[in-house]
Amino acid sequence: MATIIEISSIGLLSWPLLAVAENTEKITPEWLQALILGIVQGITEFLPISSTAHLLIVTKIFAWKELGSKDFVDAIQFGSVIAILLYFWSLISSILKGGIAALKDRDWEREEWKIIVGITVGTMPALIFGFLLKDILPESALIIAIMSVVMALLLGLAEKIGTRKRGFNSLQIRDGILVGLGQTLALIPGVSRSGSTLTTALFLGLERDTAAKFSFLLGFPTLTIATLYKSLKIFKLFQEQQLPDNIVFLLIVGIISTFIFSYLSIAFLIRYLQTKNTFVFVWYRLAFGSAILLAIAAGWQG
Repeated sequence: MATIIEISSIGLLSWPLLAVAENTEKITPEWLQALILGIVQGITEFLPISSTAHLLIVTKIFAWKELGSKDFVDAIQFGSVIAILLYFWSLISSILKGGIAALKDRDWEREEWKIIVGITVGTMPALIFGFLLKDILPESALIIAIMSVVMALLLGLAEKIGTRKRGFNSLQIRDGILVGLGQTLALIPGVSRSGSTLTTALFLGLERDTAAKFSFLLGFPTLTIATLYKSLKIFKLFQEQQLPDNIVFLLIVGIISTFIFSYLSIAFLIRYLQTKNTFVFVWYRLAFGSAILLAIAAGWQG
């Protein structure tokens, strides 16, 4: 925790250097921008600290306007999709096989069937509201800061009052619906898909590592669909010659970078939550949100 606070303090002290940093778009190679954005996306997508928030702040600080566009950063999420699929392949295949067997036997009480139905139903609210609100919700540093603090408090409360007595075998359709509703909060910049689903799952009494696994599985369809949608949009813009000629190379760099750090992030969080609580992320989010609020108060436009 001390390390995180020190990092946040360094970040806060660096706000006066933002004027200098804004010139880095001119001197930072595009491939390096793509690499860094992939690292940020990969690390923050699955930790409950909001990838959208960190990507937006990084691109604003360094004025990476072209690669910092939402279309590009959403497209490189494909690396995160691959990471989930590979890391949880045995679990996903087991659930799918069990679901197919339940369908054949009409065994609607089978554990895998309940998980599939829960994930399917839980995915719908995020997709529906995401489609309806995709061009409405504003992305600003102020909103990110406020939501970072709010979600830190909610995660801390869930950690305190959650019973953490339910394992993966106890998952019900109701859990998918409620955690899915929690996932819709992630449409607000700064909330975090992982953070909102993990917090909701903890409130429902799931064990920490079970909550994290279910959070990843529930977020997988939404993340996949959103990434495919943005990738098709990128492809269309490329066909219309509205993007740089090297955009394919930059996407590959960003996706590979995202995949590597997403996989490492998932592995870290699952192992971490098997023995430790989530308060390190609570304190980090409080420090992150507070630093942005102080920077805004000091005159940063965000």
